[in-house]
Amino acid sequence: LRMTRQSANALAVATHLAAHPKIAEVRYPGLPTHPQHALAAAQFGDRAGAVVTFTLCDDSRVAAYRFLDGLELAASATTIGDLFTEVLHPATASHRRVSSAERARMGISDGMVRISVGIEDPFDIVADLDAALGRP
Repeated sequence: LRMTRQSANALAVATHLAAHPKIAEVRYPGLPTHPQHALAAAQFGDRAGAVVTFTLCDDSRVAAYRFLDGLELAASATTIGDLFTEVLHPATASHRRVSSAERARMGISDGMVRISVGIEDPFDIVADLDAALGRP
């Protein structure tokens, strides 16, 4: 029940972010634009998981922190995978001990944010993301 809801919400969030003018890239295997979408669909059907990764157009740590500080519903975390929506900044959380050169090689930039989408109403999640993205 939880994974069905989280996957559906993650797809709604990923689809919304993919069309947002402040987002440069969205990585989510449930999107047809993902390089392994066909494999994910074959293995998981419509349950592509809860984690959505995206990069801000302003690919900077300052912009990422401004976004994270603007969130009300989603909790900032150093690890992800809860029932409720959580976000993390990989460059300073999960990959903080990796050199900037190695992070760049891995495609982890300062403007990248990772979201573990929870079971809240997807409209509330999207509204929270939009409000944070709208901060000056």
